[in-house]
Amino acid sequence: MTDTTMDHLSPETCSDLLRMHSIGRISVIVDGFPVVLPVNYRFVESPTGPVILLRTRPGNVIDKAGVNAAFEIDSIDPSHSTGWSVLVRGQLAHVDDVTVERIKEQFDPLPWLEGRDSWLIVTPQQITGRRLLAVDVEWAFHIRGYL
Repeated sequence: MTDTTMDHLSPETCSDLLRMHSIGRISVIVDGFPVVLPVNYRFVESPTGPVILLRTRPGNVIDKAGVNAAFEIDSIDPSHSTGWSVLVRGQLAHVDDVTVERIKEQFDPLPWLEGRDSWLIVTPQQITGRRLLAVDVEWAFHIRGYL
């Protein structure tokens, strides 16, 4: 097994990673228990701060969830014990129809499944990230060069 170290990601790196990706997992509390589901999303930097924008099916678990939510993206390389993750903790809310009409052309998360017509937004209270790195960076570099 490769030795690894953990580093905290800067807020700028977390934002960059959230901007670059479009699939994540949202965690909400349903009937007193956490539920984690994959979703398409867009990271939007609004004048009032960054938000996570997503669409879901009206009336489903996410659409009926409470206000507290977590959102996570990651990339893991189990063979080298490396990877990173970004965690967004915040408030989940519905997006009103007027706002949807204003933003949908530019920021539509384009869900993979039909019928995702309920727009939701996660307003972050905290964004944090971690990265696991191989201690033997030279070894990890050489292995990645061959794959």
